[in-house]
Amino acid sequence: MSGTASVATLKSLVEAFNAHDLDRIMSFFAEDAVLEMPRGPAPWGRRHVGAAAVREGHRSRFEGLPDVHYGDDSHWVDGDMGISQWTVTGTTRTGERIAARGCDFYSFRDGKVVKKDSFWKIVEKA
Repeated sequence: MSGTASVATLKSLVEAFNAHDLDRIMSFFAEDAVLEMPRGPAPWGRRHVGAAAVREGHRSRFEGLPDVHYGDDSHWVDGDMGISQWTVTGTTRTGERIAARGCDFYSFRDGKVVKKDSFWKIVEKA
């Protein structure tokens, strides 16, 4: 991996997420990475710091949405910053089907993700 983000890396990350392959996902992340989830107790969501905590954060996504899938994705890069936009779909453990448009902002250092900040548009029931 190079020192900067690449569209190929962002596409590979989406593929790893869609395969629900935690080991492959974590191969993209630095040991001191930070993950900020779209929901949580603070304005930045739930923050996970360090590889073990980031892994747990990703694992919790698969637990909460066992069939989670990221589709209709687009990717952009500028230096050490990458952005992936996608539509996330899945079914919660309670049977609720979700579909939301969202994006991830990635920061890279030495070819590894040091921060992933996720945002979702929440679909309200009418």
